[in-house]
Amino acid sequence: MRELLRRRGRAARGLVIALALAAAVIPAAANDRDAVAPAIKITSPLGRSGLPGTIRIVARVDAPAHRQPVSVAFSIDGKPLSTDTDGPPYEAQWVDENPFEAREITAEATFAEGPAIKDSVTLKPLEITDVADVSSVAVEATVVDATGRFVSNLEEGDFLLHEDGNSEKIDFFRQQRDPATFALLIDASHSMAIRAEAVRAAARKLLDTLSDDDQVIVAPFSRGINTITGPTTDHRTVLDAIAAIKPAGGTAILDALGQAAQSLSGQSGRRALVLITDGYDEHSESQIDACLKALNGSNVPVYVIGFGGIAGISLNGEKLLGMLAAETGGRAWFPRDELQLGKAYETIATEVQHRYFLTYTPHNQRRDGTWRKISVDVGRPGMKVRARAGYTAPKAPPVHPTIEFTAVGSAADAAAITRDDLLVAEDGVDQEIQTFEEAVAPVTVMLALDGSGSMKKAAAQAQEAARDFVNALRPEDRLAMIAFADRSVLVHGPTDKRDETLKAIDNYAASGGTALYDALYDSMMQMSKVEGRRAIVVVTDGRDENAASNGPGSAQSWEEVLHQLEQTEATIYAIGIGSNVDKARLEVLAQKSGGAAYFPADVTTLAASYHKIVDELRRRYVITYESTNNKRDGQWRKLDIRTQDGAVTIRSRGGYYAPHPDPGTP
Repeated sequence: MRELLRRRGRAARGLVIALALAAAVIPAAANDRDAVAPAIKITSPLGRSGLPGTIRIVARVDAPAHRQPVSVAFSIDGKPLSTDTDGPPYEAQWVDENPFEAREITAEATFAEGPAIKDSVTLKPLEITDVADVSSVAVEATVVDATGRFVSNLEEGDFLLHEDGNSEKIDFFRQQRDPATFALLIDASHSMAIRAEAVRAAARKLLDTLSDDDQVIVAPFSRGINTITGPTTDHRTVLDAIAAIKPAGGTAILDALGQAAQSLSGQSGRRALVLITDGYDEHSESQIDACLKALNGSNVPVYVIGFGGIAGISLNGEKLLGMLAAETGGRAWFPRDELQLGKAYETIATEVQHRYFLTYTPHNQRRDGTWRKISVDVGRPGMKVRARAGYTAPKAPPVHPTIEFTAVGSAADAAAITRDDLLVAEDGVDQEIQTFEEAVAPVTVMLALDGSGSMKKAAAQAQEAARDFVNALRPEDRLAMIAFADRSVLVHGPTDKRDETLKAIDNYAASGGTALYDALYDSMMQMSKVEGRRAIVVVTDGRDENAASNGPGSAQSWEEVLHQLEQTEATIYAIGIGSNVDKARLEVLAQKSGGAAYFPADVTTLAASYHKIVDELRRRYVITYESTNNKRDGQWRKLDIRTQDGAVTIRSRGGYYAPHPDPGTP
């Protein structure tokens, strides 16, 4: 009996100790739970997707259930965006109006007790690769054997690459596993409502096959691309985004594909566009050819997951969906069960991650907008290569002439006109004016002033008229000056300071011959270095001759002056004083440049001619248009500008030179 009591006593003491220990452990566990610091992390977006539409910002808060935040506030570059108070998932919607500038997204969680916590993500500017030239073409290729297994470890020499049947040399070759971006273009139209759970299950299958550093973009669409989530590496964020899709409205598959292709076209890195749809397209405005052109230009493979019930109203069923994929180097699946769906996603992930990357510089460098067929082969039996079928060469940019002119009324004075008054023809072909405005931009003026001996008697009056002209120019106009007699001398280059010009006029002294052609040639050479509006005002009382009037006064010939005039887009205003001037040649210079020639009888009326020039410089017009001839052949294009009623005369250069040919143009 005593032994039994001793045993019971020992058991009771053990129970008391155990209960005491438990009492000590329970508060400790509670304290440990309270000691877990909450954390916040922005899971989407982690970069720029390039896709149009609203972006869904998502933040995850990891905290005990009893310490969930009261609110999560989102801001962009420090400016408040919105606050989410209804619990997880914490999200905000934002329109990325300028993806080419860096933006900082901040999410700050506030709690009933304790300090707030925050996380920030900096979105780098979207970098778009310039594809204006044909200089280099990138091709991604997948190689499988006769059993459909992917073939790795091929070398550059194993590949044969052709463009339009012509062999091309591979410039760059690589096969390595790079992180990839998968853009899930999910049909969110009403017809997909009954398949919503299947779409979520499909996404889970894809996520299971991705690597940790692969990014996903969720882009639901109906008539257009809707709210975008991503890019993100957080799988829960992806699944939440898909769960948030509310199927409604009609479907525009071709439009959505075109939008996505255009947005993804210039971005670098491995990318894949995964289209999840039932194929029922009822609202697309795009045609199939335009969609294929956009997809081929994007160099992004399209993988189609088509759920049963392809209607084929505008996509013409599985055949056309398959063609959309095949043309871009992707594939199409129409799974009938979970097993087939899982296999399709595993294939997509593996194929994107194991594609060969090649670039080449095509022999055909013409920018003519034509379709170029690409074929990639491997010189080994039983192997099949999948790559995009080709690309559309970029077109040469349009030719946009900018023409400045003067409208002159019946009294030879500047006339007021409107855009509707004008008719423009280039080489006999009517053109549509895009912009019409008064030429209010600052003008650079070269004043070429005759200082030959014949000007000696009227020097004082010539000086006074020149001063008036200089002072009448607008403060923002720049002025340069050349003085010529036996030779042409550059007094100073373009400047908006008038002191140097006025000083040169004060020091004006007439003597020697008339190097008129040298002065004109030098003026044009100086003006050819100037951007913007340009005018040359030449004042002379004679013709090109030496002091003895028995030979030329210039080293440059008349023909060389005319040739330089063709190369210089400057308007020439000529003032010929007295009866000894070469009126015919001064008028040619004015007519060819769109300027005017004035012939005062003597120096007493010189000031009036100067004033006409100043007035005309302030009453000129500028038009631009897109030429119907986009050839860049460097040839002269004859331009005819006239008014509807013919009562106003238009003075212009009469044409322009087209841009020079592009490299590779025969």
